[in-house]
Amino acid sequence: MKSLKTWLLSLGDESEGTEHWWHQRLSAVAMIPLTLWFIFAIATLGDYSYPSAHAFVSSPINAILLLVFIGTLLSHSALGTQVVIEDYVRGKSKVVTMILTRVAYMVLGAVAVFCLLRILFG
Repeated sequence: MKSLKTWLLSLGDESEGTEHWWHQRLSAVAMIPLTLWFIFAIATLGDYSYPSAHAFVSSPINAILLLVFIGTLLSHSALGTQVVIEDYVRGKSKVVTMILTRVAYMVLGAVAVFCLLRILFG
């Protein structure tokens, strides 16, 4: 079991780089149909008013697909941001930046889930 510090900083052995690479590629492939669905759904939304957007998100299938889309998007973005930080940030600021970005992605995910569930269940 990884310690909290190891998990937050994604510090591990060298074999985890391959796993990271695969996760990033799989999330990229998953984003293709999800993004196409999202673009199609937004394009066919209609008048883009609050009631039509609320009705769109209130549909269980759309809400589930939005949750999967947002989760995959945040996961893929977090993996990419981690690589950039590992490559370009040095010193103690690297640790702080890694922790802050992980926390920011967790907060964004929690807010997205909360908002979607609140719309879905009233």
